[in-house]
Order: sequence, then structure tokens, then C-alpha cells
Amino acid sequence: MSTTAEQRIETAITSGSSQLDLSRLGLRELPDSLGNLTDVTKLQLQDNELSALPDFLGDLTNLGQLFLGGNRITELPHSLGNLRNLAALYLDRNPLTAVPDSLGNLTVLAQLGMSGCGLTELPAVLGDLTALTHLDLSGNQLTALPESLGHLTALIRLELHGNRLIRLPDTLGDLANLTWLNLHDNQLVELPYSVGELRNLHELRLGDNRLAALPESLGNLAALKNLNLGGNELADLPGSLGNLTNLTRLSLGGNRLKVLPDALGNLTNLTELDLDRNELETLTDALGNLANLEELGLHRNRLTALPETLGNLSSLTLLYLHGNRLTTLPESLGNLAALEELNVADNHLTALPETLGSLTNLTIVGGPPPTE
Repeated sequence: MSTTAEQRIETAITSGSSQLDLSRLGLRELPDSLGNLTDVTKLQLQDNELSALPDFLGDLTNLGQLFLGGNRITELPHSLGNLRNLAALYLDRNPLTAVPDSLGNLTVLAQLGMSGCGLTELPAVLGDLTALTHLDLSGNQLTALPESLGHLTALIRLELHGNRLIRLPDTLGDLANLTWLNLHDNQLVELPYSVGELRNLHELRLGDNRLAALPESLGNLAALKNLNLGGNELADLPGSLGNLTNLTRLSLGGNRLKVLPDALGNLTNLTELDLDRNELETLTDALGNLANLEELGLHRNRLTALPETLGNLSSLTLLYLHGNRLTTLPESLGNLAALEELNVADNHLTALPETLGSLTNLTIVGGPPPTE
């Protein structure tokens, strides 16, 4: 037993402290004296070597915050459900095999962290935690989510990246207060139509999944500012994507896109657009409407020509065109006074437009020099 731990517990008892930090002390078990701290509201036990938790932990009924991340805990005591005042519980990076049903008793819990625990399933009682605003389940081995997830209507942020999810429950659309949803690096093959009900969503990360199509309802997410769909299997995009007029960042790299909808030109607040590593052969003239665009990634496609309307992108600073099949560039690129970097390497260019020579702040990567 750590002498430091015993000393800190004794000090907390005598001083009446409401906080106790026993983190990073190499603890393999908790001293019985900890059970005497019935007034403690914040207990830090993270980054020790605990493999089990004593039942008396459930006697600390005034606990509001409990940090248990980075231990070796394989199961949680049923008594954990007695901590009815617990508002924040962090269990990240423990080899948990299951979550007890008693967890559903924590009805004031607002923040729950269970990332990197190796969980393969979640109990339906998760839906009883209706006060949750932040839920982190990233880095587990979940293949499905309980329908009861839809009961968590107070959720603001939901982290599910790095799992094995194939589909999502329709009840996902009931999370009306959600502003952040991270589903990056799963195995999703489709999205439920109900995703369009998440009208307060600002951030949606769906990169590195197996999505081959998107529901038209995605266009209902009018508050969305950042949408990442990179690394999927998308061959086309719904026209409703053009309704997302508050988007500032859109990532579509690493898909199978051959054409772009004209509706993409409606996204006039975009500052970053990533279309690299697709199968694009042509671009819609509507891209020229994106007057606020600062970065445009089109590298590793099959482009043979560019529309003159790209010369309308007056805010553009970075333009990546390397790895295409371009033989010429439009003269209108000389209008891009803000352009700082143009990468045209690995194309079939024999000359660059003379108009580029007037852009004194421009660095050209690859390709021949501008025509004299």
C-alpha cells in the first residue's frame, strides 16, 4: 500500500477536504480508510494499477466526480450505482468486459468517458442516463448501439470513433440537442434517414467508413459547419448537400466520385474543400461560386481540364492539382491574387498560363515555368 496514499487520505479526513487526488501512485488496491471519506465530492484514481474496485466505493454517496481512467479494471462493482450524485465518471483505458446494469441508476450523470475499454456491447440501461451531455465511447469494439441511445436527449457531444459499427439505430435522430457527432473509423455501410433530425449538429465526422450512399435527409442539417466524409465508397452525392449553406469545411477525399452536383456551388461559406483521391474527370462550373474558399484539394483525380470559373475563387490561397491528367490550365487562374501555392506536379502540362506570372506571392510546385 502506498504510504503517500494513506497520508493524503488522513490529511483529507482531518482537514475535511472535499477533494482527494490519488492518481499516478502505482496503487494496486485501495485502502479501507478511503471508505471514511463520505464527504468527498471529487476523487482522482486515474493512472494506477487497480484491477478491481471495493464495494465500499459505493458508500461515497456525495461523490460528484470520479476519475478511474488508465487502470486495469475488468469489471465494475454493482455498488457503483449507489453514487446517485455522480455528475462525471471517467473509466477510459480500462479493460472492461461489461458495464453493470446498476450504471443506469446514475440519473444525474452528465459526463461519461469509456474510451479505449474494449467494450463489445452496451446495456440497454445506458438509455436511463438521461442527464448525459457528453458521452465518449471511442476506441472500443462496438458493433451495434442499443435503441435506448435515443433516450439521451440532453446529449451535446457523442464520440463513437474507432469502433466496428456497421449500422446506427433509427433512434439516433432523437438526439435533438446534439452538436458534435464523431463516427470516424467505423464500418458503417449506411446512415439512417433519421440523421436528418439532428438539426443542431455543428460537427459530423464520418470519415473512414464504408458508406456508398448518403440519405437526402443529410441536407436538413442546416447548422452543420464541418462535414467529413473522406475515406468512404461514395460514387455520387445527393443534391440536398447544397442545402448545408453554413458549412465551412467539407472533406470528400478518398471516395469514388466521378461527378459533382451543381448544388455544391451553393456552399458559399466554405473555406476548405477536399476532393482529393477520387475519380473526377470534370468539375462543375458551379465551383466558381465558392468565393470564400481558401483551400481546394483536387489532387489524385482524373481531371483533364478545369473550368474557367475557378478564376472566380478570389479568396483561394492553396490549390492542389497534382496527380491528374491536365494538359493545360485556364488563363483565369491569373485572377487569383490571394493564391500562395499551386501544386501541378505529375500532370501532362507543357506550359503554364502567362497570367500566373503576375502573382508575385505564388509558389508553383511541379510543372513547367509560366509562358514568357
